[in-house]
Amino acid sequence: MKNNLISTVLLLFAVVITSNAQSWKTSFTEAKAQAAAENKNILLVFSGSDWCAPCIKLDKTIWQSEVFKSESAQKWVIYKADFPKKKANLLPLELTESNKKLAEQYNKAGNFPLVLLLNPAGSVLGISGYKNGSPQEYIQLIHSFEQK
Repeated sequence: MKNNLISTVLLLFAVVITSNAQSWKTSFTEAKAQAAAENKNILLVFSGSDWCAPCIKLDKTIWQSEVFKSESAQKWVIYKADFPKKKANLLPLELTESNKKLAEQYNKAGNFPLVLLLNPAGSVLGISGYKNGSPQEYIQLIHSFEQK
């Protein structure tokens, strides 16, 4: 019974993620594999989707913009390590644990939002947080990490 419930929750979560017109990966392992196969960098975003005001604003103004969606589909593999706090928004345990491991490696200080550009092997190319600006400006910032 418990396994069926977990499977159902994971399936619903996958449907919600894939129905969002964005290609945020649901597994960091898969994101790294895709990045290696396509020779793309990984955009790793640490977010508190239901409690962090700058995270929510970054999502609405940058990540949900059509210009970012288009650019990210062509240039990066994108993964959001989300840390919601409201009971209704909690992620499946497996995904929560995976995100905690990523935070131990890439976000030890616990900064939110934290945006990292990684090469396909997982090495950090650049780090940012919330920046007030247009999607185009944020995209330029991310691209500047690739040129270092």
